[in-house]
Amino acid sequence: MNASTIANQYFAMWNEADADARAAVIEQTWAPDGAFTDPSFEVTGHEGLTKMVETAHQMFPGHAFSLTGTVEEHHNHLRWSWHLAAPGQQPVAGGTDVVTLTEDGKIAEVIGFLDFAPAH
Repeated sequence: MNASTIANQYFAMWNEADADARAAVIEQTWAPDGAFTDPSFEVTGHEGLTKMVETAHQMFPGHAFSLTGTVEEHHNHLRWSWHLAAPGQQPVAGGTDVVTLTEDGKIAEVIGFLDFAPAH
């Protein structure tokens, strides 16, 4: 997968409401022991990722994550910025993620930084 495809799959994971479809995206995109860490979450593995996304859906119903700007890439690292917003509304959160890929191009780790977010 190329950098844009990985980013698209990453945001598809966050935005997919159907649990089975989301599990398929996670399986395709993430290493089995893939890790995600930001100020709100710290999870490892496909089950942890699933629970994290379910929690985000409960916290922000009707909202979606979207890429802002372009995906940057060097070696086995990617970086992108994002917003979280309800359709037609201003973003309620935004940040930047730094991604490390495995040798076979799956996500091994995401370190997220929040630029702005509601308190929770």
